[in-house]
Parts: sequence; structure tokens; C-alpha cells
Amino acid sequence: MTDPALPTPEPIQAPRHRFRRIFTRLGLIVLLLGAAAGTTVLVVFGQMARQYDIAKLGEMPQRSVVLDVKGRELGKLHGENRVVVPFTKVSPFFIKALLAREDARFYDHGGVDYIGVLRAAVRNLKDKRAVQGASTITMQLARNSFDGLNAKTLNRKLVEVMLARRIEAEKSKEEILELYVNRIFFGSGLYGIERASKAYFAKSASELTPGESAMLAGIIRSPNRFSPFRNWKGALKERDDVLKRMVATKAISQEEADAAMKEDIVVAALPVIRSQDNYMMEAVRRDLELILNDQDVEDGGLVIHTTLDKDIQASAEASLEKRLKEVEKQRSYSHPTKAQFDASWDGATEPQSVPYLQGAVLAVNNHTGGILAVVGGRDYTQSRFDRALQGTRPIGSTVKPFIYAAAFQQGLLPGTLVEDAPIRPGELQDTDTNWSPGNSDGKFLGWQPASVGLVRSRNAMTVRVGNYAGMENVLALLRDSGLGEPQVITPQIYIGNMGTSLKSLTSAMSVFANQGVRRRPFLIERISDSEGEVIYSTPVLEAIAMPHYIANATRRLMEKVMDQGTGAPARSEYGFKERAGGKTGTTNDYKDAWFVGYTGEITCGVWVGLDIPQTIAPGGYGGKLALPVWADVMKSAVALDYKPVALAAEALDSEVTLCRVSGQLATAACQQAGQAYTDELPVEMVPQSACAVHGGGGIFTRTEPREKKDGFFGRLFRWFK
Repeated sequence: MTDPALPTPEPIQAPRHRFRRIFTRLGLIVLLLGAAAGTTVLVVFGQMARQYDIAKLGEMPQRSVVLDVKGRELGKLHGENRVVVPFTKVSPFFIKALLAREDARFYDHGGVDYIGVLRAAVRNLKDKRAVQGASTITMQLARNSFDGLNAKTLNRKLVEVMLARRIEAEKSKEEILELYVNRIFFGSGLYGIERASKAYFAKSASELTPGESAMLAGIIRSPNRFSPFRNWKGALKERDDVLKRMVATKAISQEEADAAMKEDIVVAALPVIRSQDNYMMEAVRRDLELILNDQDVEDGGLVIHTTLDKDIQASAEASLEKRLKEVEKQRSYSHPTKAQFDASWDGATEPQSVPYLQGAVLAVNNHTGGILAVVGGRDYTQSRFDRALQGTRPIGSTVKPFIYAAAFQQGLLPGTLVEDAPIRPGELQDTDTNWSPGNSDGKFLGWQPASVGLVRSRNAMTVRVGNYAGMENVLALLRDSGLGEPQVITPQIYIGNMGTSLKSLTSAMSVFANQGVRRRPFLIERISDSEGEVIYSTPVLEAIAMPHYIANATRRLMEKVMDQGTGAPARSEYGFKERAGGKTGTTNDYKDAWFVGYTGEITCGVWVGLDIPQTIAPGGYGGKLALPVWADVMKSAVALDYKPVALAAEALDSEVTLCRVSGQLATAACQQAGQAYTDELPVEMVPQSACAVHGGGGIFTRTEPREKKDGFFGRLFRWFK
């Protein structure tokens, strides 16, 4: 019997074979783990990248455009200083220079240049610091287009990579380049190739030469440092480096590069556009910030439709400067002139105050309240204080029409006699002082019709008229007209010892042209977003400041101011012939000169004075200093589209015989006493009772109301009759 066979022993493996198998298994595990990790990264960061809307790549904040009432551009505000152009409007030389500098394999990768990544990694390891990056143009576009992608972290970089792949999948190469060249920053506040080309070389991006293209491509990585405005030598070096790179990538030949290096590049040296470089644009900015939140304003891209008229604005600015220069040349003018200040100014530092003569102009559209022109001073760069909108000064005699209107509401008639004489102690209500104003000519005229007090701007008469109206009634009318509440309540208010702004005064004066209706002044008519959708619109807001018949009665007297009163030089000296009404104003010691007047279309106000109140010049009345500016501006307006029309629909008038003493219907006794007169009044102002001062019977009859005046020949006929 044989023994059973023994099992064959396993061959003993060499140690190296065993280690190889272990390493193989470990390698497979690492590979699987790496694949799993990679898949996880792709899924997680791919999902994070999907949170960004690729459609918003084209939403580039441009500066907000400000348009005048006729749609003409006035300037730009906020946002980024950019003009977007299509890819076809960019010079091919710039595209070649850009690709050579930033992404030579742009047309070969899908958003990530893995060769570039490897090259950058080797270079950075060799230098032991981050010397070279590997961002493609697509990755840069992703980073510059969305918030939160500028942090230097691995997570941010992975999201950027995944987002770049998404962009490449949804956009063509030309679309990516178009978005990129319009978005990138070129230094000096300039965004996009078109704006950079215009600012640096005064030409469109489509006209860039090879040398200019290489220079702009060269400054992209450090735009502020190498801006041609700041560092011409540095910009030239960057240009040459880009041209060498273009030769290396075969974008151009060596001969073409040599020719480009010899180009005579001329920088336009255009100043960087400031957002607000005049009073007009600064006023728009202030109103814009009241309407929209800060972020919407700063993002820009808005179209701001204003009520301003570019031509009237230009006329107001030019006239103010011209007329104030004329004042500075007068022998009686003793203050520093603007020319003298300009000669000593360094051109950069904004002084705390300016010593030369200043002025302000504001014009409004009577029908809407829209501001047509606003000039806050002579030089915005030297003084940003807006004297038209922010300044408050005593308004002098320009308040008088409101005082007379308040008295007319209480029953005073334009033909009723009012004494032009010193105020007697105890005569005035609401005060225990013995104040008594004089008149500018130093004379008193005795008893005169009330209308004379307004037309000839008599102070003593006006104080008595205000006293007749009553302080509370005067204050109520001032508030309703938009002049506000005086800080100190005294009878001196009746002759303008109260402060207000030119804007408020001009708006208030338009009440007389609008039959007693005040329309709120405003500057921005509507705002549209980048899609053309209206996001804000200003309504025309109005309120009744005084009855229409009171406004019309006062208005007629203000027309006489232009024909025979303190406003008459507008016609005799400055050539303004249209139907209008207005009022001069001069404060104590000639510290402020005013004129505010209107046609049926426009009300315009002018102020002249020194920032630190001082006597402007001896005899510096509003009719001499402010009226010439007003006449210039209004003549320009008439020459444009603002043709004067009827100031307002005439109220029904009644011809009536009145007593000058009592202001009631005249009797035969009034006529015998020489105090009867005939006048035309709105039917609402015609007295209902006979004179009780003179007594007697035979009340003079009234005519029926007439819708239209008879004109000169009709009046002549009635006179003979």
C-alpha cells in the first residue's frame, strides 16, 4: 500500500512581486479616490458655478446719461466710464495683441488652459513664489463679471474654472471676446476698449494702430501703474513687450513689430471726465440721490430725463459771466475781480470762499414747474456752493407783489389812496417799535394810489399796505406761495427783510403768471433703466396759492413795473420788448440785487451779490445789476421755442367807478370831492357798497363784465363818450 500524495507547496514569491502588487492596489485605490474626489469637485463646484446667471455677463454698468428736455445729452453721472461696442467695431490689431498678451491658446481651449496651468505651476515652484498665473480670458471674464470671485482662495478658483467652462459652452469665442474687451479696466477711470481708445488716443477702437493696440493690451494687467497719462515710459515698455510676444506667437512678423515700435503714438491728453463738473450736473446728482437708493445711483446705466434746456442753460451761464464782468469794470466797484482771483489761484485747491462778485440764475417752465436752467455761481471748480438752490439771502422788494396781493384779498383796491409818508408811532399793528423805512430816492410822495406803491417800489406805502392786510394774512400767503416762514416776524417783512432761496422766490413769482396756481419746481422729469423701462416719473404737483382774480390784478401792476417802473430798463436799455411782468429787489446798503420776472411761458430769477454780504457798489440796485442778466436770458428763450403767449386767460372784468379814499363804489359826492375814478376790476373784486366817507346818492353804475379788453381804439372811444 502506497502513501497518499502530499500537496504541492506554493512557490515562494519574491519580495519585489509582492510589493508591486500592493503598490498596484494602492495606486488603484488612490486613483479611485482621486476620481471620486474629482467627481465630487466637479459636482459641488459645478453646482456652485450654476448659481451665476450667464445671461448677466453683458450687464456692464455704464455711466448714467443726463438728457435735457429736448433729449440732448448734458453729461454723464456715476457708474463706470464705459461705452459698449460690438466685436466688429474693435481693431483686429488689438484682438491679436490681447490674445498674445493674455491668452495665446484662446481658440484651442474650452475655458481652462491646462498647458498654461502646468507651465505656471512649474514656474512658481521654481521661483518659490506666485510669479505666473494661468487665468484664461474666459476665466478673467468670469471673475470680473460676478461679485465674490476676487478672493484669492482655492474654492474661488475652482468656481471660476467651472464657471469658465459654462461660459465656453454657452458663448462663442467672439462673444466672449466682445464681453471681455468691453468690460476690462484700462486705468484713469476708463472701462472698455472704446472709452480707453477715445480717452488715450482720441479715436474709436476700430481705428487703433498696431502700436496703439499693443500699448492698450500691455497696460491691462496693471492699468493704473502703466496708464499713458501717468507713466509714459512704462506704457511704451509694455507696448514693446506685447509686440515681442506677438512675434513669438506668430500673430505678426518681426518687420511689422519693428514698424509698430517706431510709430509716433500721440496721447490725446484728455482730462478724465468728472461726474459733476458744473452746478447743473451737481443739482441733478443731488436730486437723483433723493429719488433712488445709493446702489442704484452708483451702478449707473440710467437715462435721466431732466427739465433743463441746454440752450437756455448756456445763455444763463454766458450772460451771468458777461454782465458781472461789466460790473467789475465800473469805477465804483472796489472788490477783487474774478480775473484777479484766477491769476492767484493754483487751479487745484478749492478755496473756502471766493472774494469776487457772484450771481445765480434760475428759470422755470410756468406750465409744469420744471427747471429750465440753474446757474449756482460763476465757477464750479472754485466754489461748489450752489447759490441758486442752496443759498438763502434777504429778498428785498421782490416780496412786495405778495404783500399787495394779500391786501387785495382783504379788500384793498389798486386805485385806493395810500399815504407815502413816514410811519407814525403806534401806526403799525403787531409791533411796539417806532420803525419807519425811507424810500430809495429819499423822498415821500404823499397820498398815492396803491398801485404806485408797487410799480414804483415805495417802501413806506408798502408797509402801510402790509399793515392793512394784517401780518397773519401776509404770512399765510407767503407760505402758500412757497416762500416759507420768516425766522423773525416783524413789519420789516413787508419790504423783504426775510431770507429765501432763488429757487423758492422764482417758483413763487410764477404764481402771478399761472392765475394763482403754484407748481412745485423740479429738475428730473423721469428716469429709465438700461432696458428703457421707466423706473421713476415726477408728477406735476400744483396748489392754489391765491385766488385767480387776485393774481391777475397783481400781475397787471407787475406788467406796469416793466413799462414805467423799476423794470423799465429791460425795454429801454436791454431790448426786451415782449409782454412780461417782474419786480426788482435791493437790500440794505446794496448787499443783494435781485430781479424776478416772467412771460406766459417762463419765470426767471437772478441774484447778484458777494458771498460774504457787503455793499456791491454804491447805487447797486437790482435794476442795474440783476435785470440785465434777466433780459439776456429771456431774449434767448424767446428766440428759441419759448414764444410768449398770453400770460393767462383774462378774468371777466367789470368797468366800475370807485372812490379813491374809501375804495367803495363812488357817489356823486365822491365825484364832487375829486376822488372818483374809473377802473377795470375782476368781478370778484368789485365792491358791493357805496362810499361811506363822502356819502351822498347817485351811485355810479357798473358795466357788464367783458371777456376781452377793447384795446386802444375801444378805450379811446369810451374816453370821448
